Amino acid sequence: MKIAVIKEHLAGETRVALLPTNVAKLAKAGCEVTIETQAGFEAGFTDQDYLDSGARIGADRAQTLEGAELVLTLHAKGEEFDRLLEHLASGQTLMGMMDPLMHPENAQKAADKGINTVALELIPRITRAQSMDVLSSNATIAGYKAVIQAAELTPRLLPMMMTAAGTLKPARTFIMGAGVAGLQACATAKRLGAVVEAYDIRPAAREQILSVGARPVELDIEDADTESSGGYAKEQSADFIAKQQQAMANVLAQQDIVITTAAIPGRKAPTLITKEMVAQMKPGSVIVDLAAETGGNCELTQLGEVINVNGVIISGPANIVASTANHGSQMFGTNLENLIRHLVDDEGKLVFDFDDEIVHDTVTAYQGKVVNPRIRDLLGLTADNKEEA
Repeated sequence: MKIAVIKEHLAGETRVALLPTNVAKLAKAGCEVTIETQAGFEAGFTDQDYLDSGARIGADRAQTLEGAELVLTLHAKGEEFDRLLEHLASGQTLMGMMDPLMHPENAQKAADKGINTVALELIPRITRAQSMDVLSSNATIAGYKAVIQAAELTPRLLPMMMTAAGTLKPARTFIMGAGVAGLQACATAKRLGAVVEAYDIRPAAREQILSVGARPVELDIEDADTESSGGYAKEQSADFIAKQQQAMANVLAQQDIVITTAAIPGRKAPTLITKEMVAQMKPGSVIVDLAAETGGNCELTQLGEVINVNGVIISGPANIVASTANHGSQMFGTNLENLIRHLVDDEGKLVFDFDDEIVHDTVTAYQGKVVNPRIRDLLGLTADNKEEA
C-alpha cells in the first residue's frame, strides 16, 4: 500500500502525521510511504531523517499524492478539507481529524467525489482502540500545557515556599472537567505544588480526581444522566447549567487559576463561567479555556487571545497541542501507525471490514456513499435513501 503524508498548512500547526520511526515500522508491514518535503521540519525531523527510515520525499503536494492509496494529515477541517478534495482522486482514502459531527456535510462532499474518509475523532473508546485514540493524546498534551500557560500568566508562584522573606502560599488551582485533559491538568498542577481542586458533572469522575491528587468539589446538583457511552459528559438542560453556574460562582471567587476543559462532541462548548462570575473573581486570577476552539467555557473567552477583564486574565488558546510539535507528533504518529497496522492485511493491502467496530465507527464515506450511521443521521439520510448517499 502506498501512503502519502502531506505538509500541514493550517495556521499555527507545527506537527507532522508520521515520524521517521513510524515510517520504518509501516515499511516492515509492507507500506510505501512518501513524505511531502519539509513536512516534519517544525517537529524536528529533516527530509534526510525520513529518507533514512525508508520513505520517499515528494517535492510538492501533487507529487506526494500521486499514486497514494492512503493520505494522512492532522487537519482536514473547514477550508482545508475543501482544498484537500481538490487534490484527491476517486478511490483514495483520506485519514485525519475532520470535525465530522460539526461538519457532517464534508462526508457527503467526499462521497460525491468517490473519496473514502476516516475521521480520527470517531475512534471508539474501547480497550483495543486506546492506542489509536488521537483525542486522548491531544487532550493529554492540552491538559499539561494549560497548566504551564497558566503558570506563566499568573502573578503568583504555584508551590508553597518558606523563604527568609516569609512563607508564600500555594496557588489555588481549579480544574473544570475531569476528562483526559482535566485529569492531566490536575496531575501537572499538583506536581508543580499547587493546591488543586476539580469538578465534573459525572459522578464516576470523583475517584478519578482523587487518583491524581486533587480534591473533588461537589455541588450536590448532579443529574442522574451525565455520562455518554463513550465516557464523555452529556449535554445538560438549561436549568441544570443555571444551577451549576450559581453554585460555581462561590468556588471560582476563591481561585488563583481556573482551567476549563468541558466539551460535548459535535456541539458548542457549554458556558460554565459567565461574565458575572468573572466579575466576582480576584484580580490577578487566571482562566485558561481549553474549549475556546468550540465556543469556550467562559463567556468572555476570545479564541487565540489573552485578555484582561478587570484584572482577571483570560486565555483562549488555539491548537495548544501544536506548541509541543515533537511529542505531539510522536503521539499522533503512533496513534496513526497503530490504526493503519490494524487496517492493513498480511499482504500490505488496506482493508475495511465494517463488522469491525473501529472501522464501523471511524469510516464516514466509502465507495461513493456516506456510511457512518451517526453522520447519516446528521445529514438526514435514512435507510430508504441509503443508495442515493
